Amino acid sequence: MSGTLTLAFTLFLLATCHGARMLPGTETSTEFIKTSCNTTSYPDLCFSSLSSYASKIQTNPLNLASTALSVSLSSAQSTTAALTNISAAHGMDPHDKEALHDCMDTLGDAVDDLRQSAETMSHLGGEKMGYQINSIQTWVSAALTDDNTCMDGFRASGEDVRKDVKRHVLNVARLTSNALDLINGLSSTITNSVP
Repeated sequence: MSGTLTLAFTLFLLATCHGARMLPGTETSTEFIKTSCNTTSYPDLCFSSLSSYASKIQTNPLNLASTALSVSLSSAQSTTAALTNISAAHGMDPHDKEALHDCMDTLGDAVDDLRQSAETMSHLGGEKMGYQINSIQTWVSAALTDDNTCMDGFRASGEDVRKDVKRHVLNVARLTSNALDLINGLSSTITNSVP
């Protein structure tokens, strides 16, 4: 009996000492995320932005798409805040300032579209699921267009401003693109599962 207890205690210690190892099931979730991200436009960014949510996502395409949408929304919100800080800089060229305000308005529209998508995604189901998915795809596509439109006003801007804005907005656009890819994958999964 004491040998069994000693063996059990030793196994417990070994498990806790290897804290860096993944828990059972997490590795499967991580592989699911990696495989799913390989279908997106920016697979490395997709995996790095979603892998820390493996325990939440598990191997569920709905959880994956929903989490990708939340990450994109969060990034759009923080980018809007970063652009607000940039616009507060003194001595900015009037053209740059106007382009920045237009960009912030456009990003605000993207945030609204992503927020509406996330809200609908959280209530996905029932007879209207196909309609809901189509609406989400439309809103996320519009948000992606908004992200890309944001940069248009900076073509004639100074290099520093353009580079700074591009760095922020490009990340949002790529996360949004990945979210759309995963939502499209979810749509295919739902369509293929309907008899």
